[in-house]
Amino acid sequence: MIGQQVHITDNLDLLLGVLPPPIRRRLEEQSDLEELLEVVMDLGREPEARFPGRVVRLSDQFVTREDMQYVTSRVGTFGKDNRAGIERTLHRISAIRNRVGEIIGLTLRVGRAVFGTVDIVRDVIDSGQSVLLVGRPGVGKTTLLREAARVLSDEVQKRVVVVDTSNEIAGDGDIPHPGIGRARRMQVLYPELQHAVMIEAVENHMPEVIVIDEIGTEAEALAARTIAERGVQLIATAHGNTLDNLLQNPTLCDLIGGIQAVTLSDEEARRRGTQKTVLERKAPPTFDVVIEIQEKDRLAVHHSVAQVVDRFLRGTMPRPEIRTRTPEGEVRITSGAAEEVAQQPPAPAPAADGEAGPSAPHKIVRVYPYAVSRNRLERAIRELRVPASIADNLYEADVLLTLKSQEKRQPKRLREAGTRGLPTHVIKSNTLSQIEGVLREIFGVEDRLSPEEIALREVEEAISEVMSAAQPVELSPQNSYVRRLQHQLIQRYGLSSESKGTDPFRRVVIYPQ
Repeated sequence: MIGQQVHITDNLDLLLGVLPPPIRRRLEEQSDLEELLEVVMDLGREPEARFPGRVVRLSDQFVTREDMQYVTSRVGTFGKDNRAGIERTLHRISAIRNRVGEIIGLTLRVGRAVFGTVDIVRDVIDSGQSVLLVGRPGVGKTTLLREAARVLSDEVQKRVVVVDTSNEIAGDGDIPHPGIGRARRMQVLYPELQHAVMIEAVENHMPEVIVIDEIGTEAEALAARTIAERGVQLIATAHGNTLDNLLQNPTLCDLIGGIQAVTLSDEEARRRGTQKTVLERKAPPTFDVVIEIQEKDRLAVHHSVAQVVDRFLRGTMPRPEIRTRTPEGEVRITSGAAEEVAQQPPAPAPAADGEAGPSAPHKIVRVYPYAVSRNRLERAIRELRVPASIADNLYEADVLLTLKSQEKRQPKRLREAGTRGLPTHVIKSNTLSQIEGVLREIFGVEDRLSPEEIALREVEEAISEVMSAAQPVELSPQNSYVRRLQHQLIQRYGLSSESKGTDPFRRVVIYPQ
């Protein structure tokens, strides 16, 4: 399958034009300016520019209130969500305010229209099925959403309406960015009114397709179901990294059918070979297809979401279709099961003393999870492609994985493991990121993500756990810059957080509402 060439446009000169001249000049000296991600300006601190894998200080002088005023006077009006933009561009300027409402921090994020990215899932978008995009922050969900709106309106010639809550999809100003093609854009006065504008779009403007960014509340999930039941195609994004995240999110699980506990008769329970109380899908899913954007050029596509959820609730892990784009632009499609066999590389297994070593690289390491999610452990093994399996009991295991809270209590199982000399690995929270961290340590697997991306991915996983279990979750220690990014992301979900401990072990704790 041959993909088309990717073309990027970012109007970077317009973003540079709103920066104070000394900061702009220092930024223009950077040789890789086209890779700029964002500029951060905090009152009383040096301004910084973020590039993939590095941070550059743009001045030895601290940011002043005059610098703040210089920028804010040259961008659009800040809305209730503390976001502004530059007219007819996709750049986003986000503000941090003090207790009396004054702006004391700015994040100027570069917005780029990327033409040609949708080819990797063009057949899914063209099919008329409703599609939900999930993935960690910054992986390209909104970019793909914007390109889908352009393709459906210009090339497929459908009536497309974009519900643009924070002007994230079509840019600031009353005239939408060309990146959405001939699609019409409806702006939203306040973020909490997004669900009402979604319904208004269907009732007033007769769309064939509605495009929405960041479905995050129960009202928006209900509005999405109402739209889908009227026969309108939905292309949307939602908070969460994976299908698993959505199932564990009580607010958003309705998007993929919802979950309910069902009590079976004795005869039916025997026939199924299960307990009498089981989990089942509550309703038809709002979205027919879920696409996990794992990396910029790697996606996992879950077709027939109803069947995928049903199998998941019966204990069968999803094996999505994997789509990758090669450097030459070719799109390769592989079933999940085939890729798992074809691409699983050999990795070093623990030596006899329990430490990771280079010997016996093909040996399967059996991991016994105690108070750790088996589903997340299985997914981590699959995604990292390490030679590991899950042990059914302590006596078959080569390694024990447990939570810090259990280690403190020392229940009978952990005491038995200690008596047998079984190597034990401890994680603070039951999140996919921390489970993957242990597997990387055991097998010596390097992560392809930057430290900031890993930290933000951990936040997304922890937020899902906090919302489903209503219990605090403690994250891994991070530096002050990363902790600030984590706090900002947590606030977007309406949760509270605080930093605990002292450097270098200071970390963020997330609390339920």
